[in-house]
Amino acid sequence: MNPQFARPLSATTRMVAVLGAPIRHSASPAMHNAALAQLGLDWRYVACAVVPDKLREALEGARHLGFVGLNLTVPHKLLALPLMDELDASARLWGAVNTVVFEAKNAADEWQPVGQLAEVRGPVRAHGYNTDADAIIRSLREDLGLEPRSARVLLLGAGGAGRAAALRLADEGVEELWLVNRTVEKAEALAAEIAERFPSVDVRVGYPESEVELVLNATSVGLKSGDGLPFTAANFSLKQADCVYDMIYRPAETPLLQAARAAGCRTANGLGMLLYQGAAALELWTGQVAPVEVMRAALEVEIYGQA
Repeated sequence: MNPQFARPLSATTRMVAVLGAPIRHSASPAMHNAALAQLGLDWRYVACAVVPDKLREALEGARHLGFVGLNLTVPHKLLALPLMDELDASARLWGAVNTVVFEAKNAADEWQPVGQLAEVRGPVRAHGYNTDADAIIRSLREDLGLEPRSARVLLLGAGGAGRAAALRLADEGVEELWLVNRTVEKAEALAAEIAERFPSVDVRVGYPESEVELVLNATSVGLKSGDGLPFTAANFSLKQADCVYDMIYRPAETPLLQAARAAGCRTANGLGMLLYQGAAALELWTGQVAPVEVMRAALEVEIYGQA
């Protein structure tokens, strides 16, 4: 038996999963299964490939199969918003769902996470949260020593994770924020929302000509073998950046991070963001304090091969 598992699978084992497409690169199962063992819970965390047009069915299936909760990754974080029965303030604020908590009524007729109930009776609802936004800010501070307030930031990607990061950075009080997305209209819509909600932030669509404190990659470019940079030299030079953060964590060093390091930038991959969003999700499901250092160690072994 794998030493990270405290108990063998049984008829009472409860399930948690991450849904995405692609999903085979995910390090979430290693992190969460180590944490669940540390907490002594008879739970397992698995990764499931789910294409976008099957997300509704997958959510309903998990609900009816008694899953405790879910994480959502690319491309589901925006698609899940209208599929939730309830949205936490975090999901409403940052406009994306990456954590689903299944809830049922307790003896006091109050909604409670099913993972904290001995028995589930009656209907089950899907409660959507966003644990990404706070996680990226914490990781930027810890892994790059970057304070977002008054920083100039180039953000690549306006999907679920990029949208949450852009809004959270604006909330932190960045001075200037440049947004780039493959579909320009999506970047323009996000820029308009930021301008309305955070009028003190100078938000623009496109690449800066000036220097920036941070380049943040929230696209999937770099995930696949053979990928290049998420921009061309004609658009932007890494010599303009102090720091580069790539939300991708596998490979541990993407072409973007390799090029940034060669250009003299401070760099970090998405391990810290993955860790902190996962720890927050685990606490929502279990009601217990997440064993963050156990989770970090499991991620380092999984991603870097370091024991």
